[in-house]
Amino acid sequence: MATIQMKEKVKFVDPEKRMFFNTLKARVDQYFKQTGLSPHANTTMVVKSIVLFVVYFTPFVLMLTVPMSGGMELGMWSLMGIGLAGIGMSVMHDAIHGAYSSKGWVNQMMGYSLNFLGASIFNWRFQHNLLHHTYTNVVHMDDDIDDKAILRFSPHTEVKKIHRFQFLYAFAFYGIMSLYWIVAKDFVQFRRYVRNGVNQKSAKENTIAMTRIVILKVVYFTIMIGLPVFILGTSDLVTVLCGFLLMHFIAGVILTVIFQLAHTVEGTSHPLPNAEGNIENEWAIHQLNTTVNFSRSNKWLSWYVGGLNFQVEHHLFPRVCHVHYPAIAPIVKETAEEFGVPYLENPTFGSALRSHLATLRRFGKLPDLEEAIG
Repeated sequence: MATIQMKEKVKFVDPEKRMFFNTLKARVDQYFKQTGLSPHANTTMVVKSIVLFVVYFTPFVLMLTVPMSGGMELGMWSLMGIGLAGIGMSVMHDAIHGAYSSKGWVNQMMGYSLNFLGASIFNWRFQHNLLHHTYTNVVHMDDDIDDKAILRFSPHTEVKKIHRFQFLYAFAFYGIMSLYWIVAKDFVQFRRYVRNGVNQKSAKENTIAMTRIVILKVVYFTIMIGLPVFILGTSDLVTVLCGFLLMHFIAGVILTVIFQLAHTVEGTSHPLPNAEGNIENEWAIHQLNTTVNFSRSNKWLSWYVGGLNFQVEHHLFPRVCHVHYPAIAPIVKETAEEFGVPYLENPTFGSALRSHLATLRRFGKLPDLEEAIG
């Protein structure tokens, strides 16, 4: 696999010197100025955060305090999985981007909700904020489209025979993504980002960071598994373990599917840098070429997924809280049409899901690269 150190060389250079993003940013800024709204969280966002925390924590407290059958306990774990995914998409995601509040300490505090997943924000900032948002769909630069064991998300990587069936087994694999994250991913990424230069922290800073990650894991497993077993008794160990795995499977499927529907679908491009290490496009236009919205009119879905169905707006304005995406989406679409830039979207969740499956099937075929890209 190519080294991600090439990030030092890759630049976005628009030969046509278009002013798309400057124009768009000015219009979005004008929207907030005219309405007098803050681009950060509002009352709706705060209420949503509270609701999602309640959905996550309440079942856990009930399991520890109210006698339940094994089936009821598994139901509680399932609710926690739904709440956990919602917190990740609607609270943590905005906070780590600095979009939740104008106050840094609030963003930091809300960003630590990622700890509920048993994961660290330290690596997330490198993987998501830096690599994914800068080099969206650029192979070996965007970690989100790197091949994952038996899954292929880019037309520029090696095709294996197993990939032809990935559209059938992908969702089962998605279910273990969050579990892999809490067990190994943080450590694997930490080592890789230090070695390839993405993480340029000092040795002392990295030692402190790794120590915190280890402590986080110990505390997380102690609370999520050790505490229920201690209170409910060792006879409940199997149910606790099954419930814990079920929670992560549900959260893993939801989180992975929602993120994949924005980039691994039909219509997106996977550009490569030229010999000089340049991607010949304006960065903002690159984002529109590689990102797809879905189900924008579904208010319930938008509420739960934290506006991640407005991925175009999110990639262009990651420091704007997602509650404002429905309002600025028409501005983005109109400006894109004015500049002849594609505004990609699937009208429903179902159409986006079908598009994702079609793309997995296409990328999983063995023919030449041109068919995979086409």
